[in-house]
Amino acid sequence: MKLDTMLSVRDLHEVPQAAKAAEDAGFDAIWSMEAGNDGFLPLALAAEHTRRIKMGPAVAIAFPRSPMAIAYTSYDLARLSEGRFVLGLGTQVKGHIERRYGMRWEPPVPKLREYLESLAAIFKCWNEGGAKLSYKGKYYNFSLMTPFFAPRPHQFRIPIYIAGVNEHICRLAGELCDGLHAHPFNSPKYLREFVIPHLEEGFKKSGRARKDFTIFTTAFVIVGSNGAEIEKAREAVRQQIAFYASTRTYQVVLDTHGWGEVTPRLNEKAAKGDWAGMAKEITDEMLETYSVSGNWGDIADKVKARYDGLLDRVAFYMPYKAGADDDAWRQLCKRFNG
Repeated sequence: MKLDTMLSVRDLHEVPQAAKAAEDAGFDAIWSMEAGNDGFLPLALAAEHTRRIKMGPAVAIAFPRSPMAIAYTSYDLARLSEGRFVLGLGTQVKGHIERRYGMRWEPPVPKLREYLESLAAIFKCWNEGGAKLSYKGKYYNFSLMTPFFAPRPHQFRIPIYIAGVNEHICRLAGELCDGLHAHPFNSPKYLREFVIPHLEEGFKKSGRARKDFTIFTTAFVIVGSNGAEIEKAREAVRQQIAFYASTRTYQVVLDTHGWGEVTPRLNEKAAKGDWAGMAKEITDEMLETYSVSGNWGDIADKVKARYDGLLDRVAFYMPYKAGADDDAWRQLCKRFNG
């Protein structure tokens, strides 16, 4: 299990230093978020100022962008990083696609399937240097690629991970992708009994095995140097779990533990902006189920024990920030990454 981190800075001027610090600390990969930022621009800076660390968006929202636009950006980043780039894609929920991006909502899994197939066709065309571009589907059609618009081929393969919570997208990931970005709102029971069995259905269709696939998550980890720091982190995680659990499409994570009735209550309070009331819905038992807590000395062993056999890569939901607990983070990286 490799330890990664999320890119914690939002100002592009700060990205080179932050990426270099993460590499020096020993993290295996750094992931950028589309939360007030573009998911790709920081990675160009990270690639330029590092030499070892892997990188990718976790995740870039697919549907507001054409597969062709994503392909060009990804191809450039794979070349710039010399093969360290991983393309992470997500679908987002209906409200954001329609009201934040101003796009038409369409069935996400069938459309994402065509998205992935389109990317495969585009990369094949470019990698083979002049092969005919041909893809025809319900949502996407690609049949034109002239030499002027084709990038110079390179040898770097671009792994693709998709984000998923529910069964159909997990099956799709297992069939067509290199990895899954499991949602931070998860538990070992949910991963073991729900996610992995559906991934395996996809593996069977593609003739692959679990060893050919990567499961990654940004885990809710509650850690600190003293009781006060840990308690502050606990309440922040409790609030974040309440936010995620209010999304109806994520109810399956609660259903796995028999707590599905909490989602409608959280959803109602979210609509009213009752954030404090939402947090009160998350009991201590639920908090322990969806997070792992400890001190800097024992948190590595606890995370490894919690996700043993379930995850291949993990990052803490609390990102690494250079200058804050540097020695503790370096020791964690050694425990995970060697």
